[in-house]
Amino acid sequence: MKLKIFLLSIVCFIGQTACTDLDIPPMNVIQDKDVFTTEGGIRIYMARCYSELPFEDFRYSPTRGTNHFWIINPQPANTGEALSRDLNGSTTEGFNFWERAYPLIREANYFLQTLPTYAGNFQQADVNHWLGEARFIRAVTYMALVKRYGGVPIINKVLNYPEQSIEELKIPRASEQAVYDSIAADLDFAYNNMKASSESGRANKYAAAAFKSRAMLYAGSIAKYNQIQLFDGNQNRLVGIPANKANDYFKAAYDAAGLVDGHYSLYKKSWAAGDKQAQMQNYINLFFDATSPENILVKGYKYPETVHGYDAYNVPRQLMGGNGYSAEVNPTLNLVELYDGFPKNPDGTIQTLDAGGKYILYTNTLDLFANAEPRLRATVIVPGDIFKNESIEIYRGIYTGSTAGGISRLLPEGSTAPYPSVNIVSSPNAQQTPFTLPDGSKKNPAGRSGVFTADGTGAVSGFSVRKYLDPNRPTAEVLENRSDQTWIEMRYAEVLLNRAEAAYELHAAGQGGSYLQDAFSIINQIRERAGAVLLASAAALNTIDIVRNERRKELAFENKIWWDLKRWRILDKEQNGTVYRTLMAFYSAEAGKYFFDARLDERNSRYTFDTRWYYQDIPGSEISKSQNLIQNPGY
Repeated sequence: MKLKIFLLSIVCFIGQTACTDLDIPPMNVIQDKDVFTTEGGIRIYMARCYSELPFEDFRYSPTRGTNHFWIINPQPANTGEALSRDLNGSTTEGFNFWERAYPLIREANYFLQTLPTYAGNFQQADVNHWLGEARFIRAVTYMALVKRYGGVPIINKVLNYPEQSIEELKIPRASEQAVYDSIAADLDFAYNNMKASSESGRANKYAAAAFKSRAMLYAGSIAKYNQIQLFDGNQNRLVGIPANKANDYFKAAYDAAGLVDGHYSLYKKSWAAGDKQAQMQNYINLFFDATSPENILVKGYKYPETVHGYDAYNVPRQLMGGNGYSAEVNPTLNLVELYDGFPKNPDGTIQTLDAGGKYILYTNTLDLFANAEPRLRATVIVPGDIFKNESIEIYRGIYTGSTAGGISRLLPEGSTAPYPSVNIVSSPNAQQTPFTLPDGSKKNPAGRSGVFTADGTGAVSGFSVRKYLDPNRPTAEVLENRSDQTWIEMRYAEVLLNRAEAAYELHAAGQGGSYLQDAFSIINQIRERAGAVLLASAAALNTIDIVRNERRKELAFENKIWWDLKRWRILDKEQNGTVYRTLMAFYSAEAGKYFFDARLDERNSRYTFDTRWYYQDIPGSEISKSQNLIQNPGY
C-alpha cells in the first residue's frame, strides 16, 4: 500500500510540473534581454569589445602580443628606430594572433545579429550608431588579421555548432583583396551610420573614415609592391593583390582621409612661429592633452584599474624607479639623422669631424643639437637634454689622451670593434668609479644614464626615447604597471600622412589632378608644426622617400613603422646584415670639452629580415582544425 501511494505521489508531481516551464535560464547567467534592452547593457558589451581591439600600444611587443603586462621586447627595436638590450636582431611576431582575433569577430557578429531584435527600445539613430560601431570593431580586427596573414576566412555571421556541421564550419581563406574589400564595406557602413561625435575611447564616423584611409593605403601598397603570391585550387589569390588595383585603393585612401578634414586638426595649442622651445613643448603636450583636437581614437588607461609600464621600462637610467627597469628603447642615429637642425655631411649623416678629420669639440653635449628641429627634441632625449628638471647625462667614456693637434677618430669608419682601452675610461656598470680630472674634480665616465659596457644597459645608442614619457611622474611612481597615460591609436597627423602618401602614389602613377600639390601642402603642414624646414615647392617633392621619411619622423615610437616598412616591401632591403648607427659622447679630460663619435653599434647586433615574414605563418593549431586552411609560402 505504501509503495502504491509513493508512486501515485510521483505521478501527481509530474502531472503538476508538466504544465510548468522548466526551461528557465540560470539566474547567474546574463541573457540577451539583460544586455540589449538598456543603454547601460550596450555600453558594457561595447566596452568589452573595445578592450579586446588589437591595438599595438603600450602593452604590445612582437614576441608577447597585445595586452601583455611585461614589455621588454619593444617593437621600435625591430624597425631601426631604436636599439634595445633585449632585442638584438630582426624578428617577426611570435604569438598566435589568429586565435585572439576570431572570438572578437564573433562578438561583433553576435551584436550585429542580436541588436535589431531589441531595436524598438531605442532611438533609431542610436541603433544605427551602435551597429556602425560593431562593424567598425569587426573591420579593425580583420585589418589586424590581413596585415599579418594576407587572406583569411571572412566570417560575417555567427557560427553555431551543432546547428552547423563541422564541414560547414571549416571556412577556407578568402583572397587578400576580398578581405580588404570587406573591411572597406564595414567602414563605409560605419561612416554612413555612426554619429559625428563620441565619448573618449569610442569610435565615431570620422574614426571610421580615418581607419579606412589606413586600410586602403595598406591595400594599395600591397598591390603595388608585393611580389609574394599564393593561390588556392580555385585560383583565389590568398596572398597578394593584383597590381592593377593599386590606384583604386590609393584613391579610396585619399578620399577617406579627405572626409576627416575640418573635423580634426593638428595640435598647436602652445605652438608659436619661430619659437623652438614653444614648438617642442607643444609636441610634447600633444601626447598628454585629453582635449587635443588631433585625437581621433584613443585607448585610455587609469590607475589602478588599467595600467601599463611604459615609464618604468623607458626612462633614462638616472630616473629609474624601484623596479629596476630603464632605457629599453634607445633611438638609433639612423632615425635621428632624418630630422633637421644640426650639422650634417653632404650625404645627410651627422657631422662630428672638422675639415681636417678631427673631432669637433663642444662645451656642452647639448650644443650639437641646440638648433635641432623641435619635433626631434620632443621625441628623443639627446645627451644633455633636460627631462624632469634634470640634465640627462649620456656619455660613453672619458678620453684621457692628448688633444694637441686635435683628436683623431678613435676607430676606423665602419668598425664594429669595441673601443680601445688605451686613453679611454669606460664604465662597466652603473656602480661606476668616478674619474679624477686634471683640475681635481670627479666625473663619472658614463654619466648617470650612459653606456654601461659590461651589462649592456643604459642608453646603448647614445640616446633615450622621450615621446610618451610622462614628464610629471615622480620617480617613486616610475614602476611596472603603474603608468596610465593614454595611448593615441589614431590621430589626425596620420590621416594627413595617409592622404599625402596616397596622393603622391596617384601622382606617380600619372593619375592627373592636383595630387602632387596636395601632397606638398600636407607635408609642409606636418613640417611647420614640427618646426622643421619647409619644402620650397611641390617640385621639391620629387621622391616617395620624402613622404615616407616624414611618416617615420612623425610616427616614430608609435608602433606603426614596422607595418609601413612591411607594406612598402623594403624591410628585407634595409635589414640585410644591417648594423645600426649610434652616437657616442666622450669627455676630453685635457680639453675639458665633449666630442661625439658616430659609429656602428659596437655590440655588432646584425639585423637580417626573412622575406617569409612579410606574411606570417598560419598557426599549426588552426590548420589542424581545418584542412581548408592553406599555409603561407615558405612555412
